[in-house]
This record gives sequence, C-alpha cells and structure tokens, in this order.
Amino acid sequence: MRIRIEKSGCVGNARCAAVSEDMYPLDEDGYIATEGFDVADGEQQTAKRGARACPERIIVVEEDDGSISWPPKAKA
Repeated sequence: MRIRIEKSGCVGNARCAAVSEDMYPLDEDGYIATEGFDVADGEQQTAKRGARACPERIIVVEEDDGSISWPPKAKA
C-alpha cells in the first residue's frame, strides 16, 4: 500500500499528524511535509486512519493492486 499526498491542498489542520506524527510529519508552518510514502507491513490501518482524518481529502490511499481505497469516489 502507498500513501500519496496532494500537498497543494493542505490547509494545516494537522489531523493526519494527530493520528501519527511519524507517518504524517508537518513542516515548521504546520503543513504536511511529505508527498507520500510506502506503508510498512502492519501499519496499514494507522495510515488509513490518518488519510480519513484529513477533512480536505488530500491523502490518497493506493492499494497494492493499484486501486484507490480512499478518498471514496463521488457519486454521480
């Protein structure tokens, strides 16, 4: 699993970092400091919780099969 972050959409709520500062580090201004990372075995649930905590939905969860499990697709 991989986490991809659309940094330009970050407004500094820091809810992801509240879930895991190690996975979702912040810069000196309080914005997300990483563009993404590969999720280590056993850390998938924490990574997903951090992604779901973001109100802007700028944290994308890419599963190993290439599918996107978060954020959910908008319904038409």
